[in-house]
Amino acid sequence: MAVVAVWKCDRDGAMFDNKKDAEEHDKMLELAANITSLIEKNIDGISEAAGEEIGLLLAKRREVLAKACKGKPEMLLEAEKETAGESAEETGNEQGEADDRVTPLAANQ
Repeated sequence: MAVVAVWKCDRDGAMFDNKKDAEEHDKMLELAANITSLIEKNIDGISEAAGEEIGLLLAKRREVLAKACKGKPEMLLEAEKETAGESAEETGNEQGEADDRVTPLAANQ
């Protein structure tokens, strides 16, 4: 019988087959928790669920967010286009068109 080592994240129960990925995931979740706390303390009326979603979103995109803060704000939009393209491929939308369930938002309305 083979023995397989796995690492389990205490925060969300996610399983990883190497320690590096597990530690990176744990750091991302810790950052998300701290962002969530900051949001909840500074924005009145935000729900706990919304705060957690925002915290996770920002933590998952921390590298792109850091680049945007260092003078390349367009990086945020480029990253979203790439993410949208990947999502379209996963759902079978080969042309990268917007999903019917997504409501497009326009800036400067």
